[in-house]
Amino acid sequence: MNVLELSEQEIGRRESLQQLRQMGIDPYPAAEYPTNAFSADILAEFKDDDAPREVCIAGRMMSRRVMGKASFVELQDSKGRIQVYITRDDICPGDDKELYNTVFKKLLDIGDFIGIKGFVFRTQTGEISVHCQELKLLSKALKPLPIVKYKDGVAYDKFDDPELRYRQRYVDLVVNEGVKDTFLQRATVIRTLRKVLDEAGYTEVETPTLQMIAGGASARPFITHFNALDQDMYMRIATELYLKRLIVGGFEGVYEIGKNFRNEGMDRNHNPEFTCMELYVQYKDYNWMMSFTEKLLETICIAVNGKPEREIDGNIVSFKAPYRRLPILEAIQEKTGFDCNGKSEEEIRAFCLSKGMDVDETMGKGKLIDELFGEFCEGTFIQPTFITDYPVEMSPLTKMHRSKPGLTERFELMVNGKELANAYSELNDPIDQEERFVEQMRLADKGDDEAMIIDQDFLRALQYGMPPTSGIGIGIDRLVMLMTGKTFIQEVLFFPQMKPEKKIPQSTVAEWAEIGVAEEWVPVLRKAGFNLVSNIATEKPQGLQQKIGDIVKKYKLDMQKPSVDEVATWIEKAQA
Repeated sequence: MNVLELSEQEIGRRESLQQLRQMGIDPYPAAEYPTNAFSADILAEFKDDDAPREVCIAGRMMSRRVMGKASFVELQDSKGRIQVYITRDDICPGDDKELYNTVFKKLLDIGDFIGIKGFVFRTQTGEISVHCQELKLLSKALKPLPIVKYKDGVAYDKFDDPELRYRQRYVDLVVNEGVKDTFLQRATVIRTLRKVLDEAGYTEVETPTLQMIAGGASARPFITHFNALDQDMYMRIATELYLKRLIVGGFEGVYEIGKNFRNEGMDRNHNPEFTCMELYVQYKDYNWMMSFTEKLLETICIAVNGKPEREIDGNIVSFKAPYRRLPILEAIQEKTGFDCNGKSEEEIRAFCLSKGMDVDETMGKGKLIDELFGEFCEGTFIQPTFITDYPVEMSPLTKMHRSKPGLTERFELMVNGKELANAYSELNDPIDQEERFVEQMRLADKGDDEAMIIDQDFLRALQYGMPPTSGIGIGIDRLVMLMTGKTFIQEVLFFPQMKPEKKIPQSTVAEWAEIGVAEEWVPVLRKAGFNLVSNIATEKPQGLQQKIGDIVKKYKLDMQKPSVDEVATWIEKAQA
């Protein structure tokens, strides 16, 4: 890396790195460091009347207060922070005091990983601490951390720019309190979900991520190319059709927790790569699935929060069963006064247009009803509510309702104004399924790029016979948002999809060469703030030469600065 690309602090840290190596200290040792305790456990288990506990801990040095021959360090490990008391004579018992005077005080930096061996005690100010008897450098940090300072409960110099936090999650996790807790809670959500499903006797499976047909949902897929077959493939948009094949094959119940990919927008509730759980159980229907889902979510909420309620966006949301059950057409009528039941596609479209909605001729009846619900209903359901009995046009994989013509046995679970789960009494009539797929293809011909493609192999599987089955899909990222009270999906994804980093426009080396600037001077000019050739056009030759000389001197470059005449020529050509 060119030294001119580094900040002063980064240069200083690299110089310290070199000095450590010259002293025979490996800044990145390979050997195991035998830790036997964590900060949180030490603090929780300490008793004043116990014999001093010998510990070996390791972590980042997050602060350092040097007071002559004694110092205090705040050490951060994977479970929290603890104070360490270090004295010169404890870690340097002989005549050589370099470990304290030079290494600890001058060559170590905030963010470095260190190992500490010592014993636990309470200081005169009452703080439980580790009295260091042996110190070891475990890893040298070459970039400085943005240290957040706290005073009277108020944070200063916060690392709170969302763009930086999400893009540099590794820094966010180190310096911002509570971030790691969110992801530990996410792990609890998935662990509890898996435990409930396993204890119910269902089998966790894995199905293909690369698929020849993007099926199982209405969504726009990502397309890639499989070179070995010279064939376009799709990143899966759902696991549904493969999991149903396993029900055909004789499994009682199967589930998968995995990534789906939808080539659609990004916002506070959507990420194009997301985690979903899908479950399919034979001989069940959507009524059973509603009851199972209520108990599942109540169990998860208690595991994460210690109670079945959670505050979300200022609302107390209760996941305690049972939940309200409301047919979708009744929900639309309740919110708009318009009864979609028995209405034609043209009548529904006319009503949508009368409400100022952005609908067009490519939208079929199901799509129009979906738009109506999304516009007027979805955001109003704060407490968990099962929206049931969707029109057949909206549900190409769902069994017809046993007593309501034109409707299907489907529900979506709404919580805090957003869809959390989607479930059916699964369609297992292969002839009916084929007709539904054909209708989807008609919608695709009209311009609906989210309509499903016919999956002939799935139809063949159904023809071998699939038992009555209920299935559900639950968005894990949204579930974690609800269980942790987070408003943005980016808060519960370690590495959310981001737009490309903005780069400062720069003239190329070839463009600089056109005005006579040698390649070696391009980084120097950029460091001086001249990223474009045009930037130097208004400079005075002596002034620009002085700026170049200042960079050469500051960074101790082994270069002879150009003459005023050379610089004047650059400026003259830049003005042309």
